Amino acid sequence: MRRNAAKIRDIIPDAQYHDVMVARFINYLMLDGKKSVIEKAVYKAFEMIEEKIKKNPIEVFKEAVEKITPRIEVRSKRVGGATYQVPCEVSDRRGTALSLKWLTFAVRKQAGKGLHNKIYKVIMDTLNNTGWAYKKKEEVFRMAEANKAFAHFNW
Repeated sequence: MRRNAAKIRDIIPDAQYHDVMVARFINYLMLDGKKSVIEKAVYKAFEMIEEKIKKNPIEVFKEAVEKITPRIEVRSKRVGGATYQVPCEVSDRRGTALSLKWLTFAVRKQAGKGLHNKIYKVIMDTLNNTGWAYKKKEEVFRMAEANKAFAHFNW
């Protein structure tokens, strides 16, 4: 059990688009403190999105994140010696955190050359309701639906 609630840190918006969600995505993708490498790849992927589908890349990215943001998830609840998977609503902050995490995993699992190509492909797959991240959202939803009978344990 935590003594205090975790402090929510302020995230500085990214340099090019001045958007906090893009900055959070860059931070999730970053390995070993190589932020400049990830920034270049993300910005190049956004340029590819702008060239190929002629839309604002930030709007496209936010639409992709919104498509895979879960609205309901299961949490383990221990009741009388038994553990139940209880469906619960997901807060907005946790939902976006989960969706960015799933996008990151999808990018890392993606085969191919060039990080910018992987980021572009994952975002486009998400927009087309395919890909690993979208399947993960559907799986979480199916788990919640299957355990609807235990919803009364949610207090």
